[in-house]
Amino acid sequence: MKLKSITVGVLLVLLTHLSMFSQGTTDVFKINNPDYKLSPYTGMTKQHWKDAALYLLEGAFSYIQGLDDPMKFPKQPGKSYPHDERRVPTEKLEGLCRTLFVAAPLLRNNPGLAINNIKVAEYYRHQIANLTDPESESYIVPRPKNGGPSQNLVEFGALALSMLISPDVLWEPLSQQKKDELAKTMLSYGDGPTVDSNWKFFNIFVLSFFKEQGYTVNEDLLVEYLEKSLTHYRGQGWYNDSPAYDYYSMWAFQMYGMIWSEYFGKQYYPEIANKFISNFKDLKYNYPYLFSENGEMIMYGRSISYRIGSIIPFPLMGFEEHDSEINFGWMRRISSGVIKQFFTHPDFMKDNVPTLGFYGAFEPAVQVYSCRGSVYWMGKAFLGLLVPDDNPFWTATENNGAWDETFKKDEVYNNFQKASEILITDYPNIGASEIRAWCHEKVKDDWQKFRSTENYNRLSYNSAFPWQADGPNGEVAMNYVVRNSNSQWEAFRLYDFKKFEDGVYYRDVELETDENVKFSLADIPLANGILRVDRNDSDKPITFRLGHYALPQLDQEIKVTKKKIGSIEATIMDNGKYQLAMVPIMGWDNVEVLASEGLHPESEHSKVINVLKKVSVQDTLNSEIYITLMLWKKTGENWTKNQLTPIKNIKLLENGDVNIEIKGSGYKTIKF
Repeated sequence: MKLKSITVGVLLVLLTHLSMFSQGTTDVFKINNPDYKLSPYTGMTKQHWKDAALYLLEGAFSYIQGLDDPMKFPKQPGKSYPHDERRVPTEKLEGLCRTLFVAAPLLRNNPGLAINNIKVAEYYRHQIANLTDPESESYIVPRPKNGGPSQNLVEFGALALSMLISPDVLWEPLSQQKKDELAKTMLSYGDGPTVDSNWKFFNIFVLSFFKEQGYTVNEDLLVEYLEKSLTHYRGQGWYNDSPAYDYYSMWAFQMYGMIWSEYFGKQYYPEIANKFISNFKDLKYNYPYLFSENGEMIMYGRSISYRIGSIIPFPLMGFEEHDSEINFGWMRRISSGVIKQFFTHPDFMKDNVPTLGFYGAFEPAVQVYSCRGSVYWMGKAFLGLLVPDDNPFWTATENNGAWDETFKKDEVYNNFQKASEILITDYPNIGASEIRAWCHEKVKDDWQKFRSTENYNRLSYNSAFPWQADGPNGEVAMNYVVRNSNSQWEAFRLYDFKKFEDGVYYRDVELETDENVKFSLADIPLANGILRVDRNDSDKPITFRLGHYALPQLDQEIKVTKKKIGSIEATIMDNGKYQLAMVPIMGWDNVEVLASEGLHPESEHSKVINVLKKVSVQDTLNSEIYITLMLWKKTGENWTKNQLTPIKNIKLLENGDVNIEIKGSGYKTIKF
């Protein structure tokens, strides 16, 4: 009888876990009862945002059977942590504090929320209390007196933010003893050193929360970190995250500044709050243009697995509801579009938890500081639920903004931001957006191995064509690779912006391992792609490749065709969704179509078109010009002669400039 009882018990546990793991691999988010009157493009309303948040939280709570179970999820194979037991407490802390970004806004309106027969508010209070209990496996040791900044600081900053917006649910029910213990532990991190980046906000939120709760805090340090954070602002909505410009400017600096100002700063430090709000107001002129016509975000920068966190500035614009310059219908259309981009993708969830990647798991995009629970940083998007129901962000009718009001077919639109040297380009013909931005990081100095990689070193990043990782045999997408002195293919990464002039984006670049290998680069966005006019300024013979964007293999094999027009030959790929064409105009030896496995975030199999050049000793006597067309279209659209051969005339000038006559657009003089 006893043996039978044990067998049944084991069977029940196995069935529970089988159910848990099967759900996450098959279910995708469904928009029930879409409202196409209010939201004609996405069907999503504020209720659907709540549904999406609950969908994310239900996946996390499928691992919780009791109050003591930690938010610890299956490790994704690869470089993500933990690799040993030492990091497990921090892994649990990440899962707890980051899923709370999703839970806290829901609990404000529904304190009695229960998931998987667990009362959510009670679970988080219990787990928060465990953080200061030395007998608990979730215990976090206070920062040693001389200890430096750590991941614990990051997560305590996140916890303080959630408690700041939902104190009645997360903080007030705790005993005074537990509150004092939490204050001691969290302030040991908050009242301490930080990293010269968006990390200062983690200290700021800890210090701010406990000041509001009546504890004595280091106000001098609080003000110092606030003022230093403001010095990162460069203009046009962009903060510099020491040294990169990426989504951290938005899901960190801009979001933190607005949440802090709304829930604390306006009352205690109104002058500083006004500065953060003023910087936030600049967003509307540039940031919306970074998203595609369908409301899709670009795969760009580190921590890309945070995905929908990129949209949080848009709902927070609701705090500025009287700003007549904000198109709230467009802001919500973008935001809901990004949620749909990922939540309805079949590869987004595995084991009920979002993958570390872009759509599915994608190791080249993972950073060593991430664990599986790190992905819930995307929960910041749901802080938008703090915006009241009657706010215009929720009540305005969805629209496509500039895509309908301003943009015209067969045109290209450049949005250059001088302070950050960022160029955002929009292409109405395929509804895609594109970004060119900072990259200048040496591999030898990049100890975490992300700022020197494909996360930043591509010539450009496009919403329609997620970046492909470099292959071992020189396969490259949207960058140059050079055969270096070690006979390895080395990608360009040391770029120096020069200017944006007459629709041309200029940069210089040199090879990290050989400063004598250098190019002058000129990007000219066209209605259907990019015209590159680049000059090889190296003083030695080199072999190098230039790659177009890559195409993933979807429902059919990628077709490759050639189309010859006079002396010009275009190589065209078609994956059933998009066509990419590469047209070498000047300087190149030959064209290759390279098939790859495991390099693309959308598919195991992909292809990319590369052009190749082997420079001889004789060639090095003069700087060589390379002119290349990198074009695109949707599948099913025909290529015209003028699209594949838009250049009417090329003239190399004695001063090194290049004069190009483009059909229907007049002359472009490339002034390196």
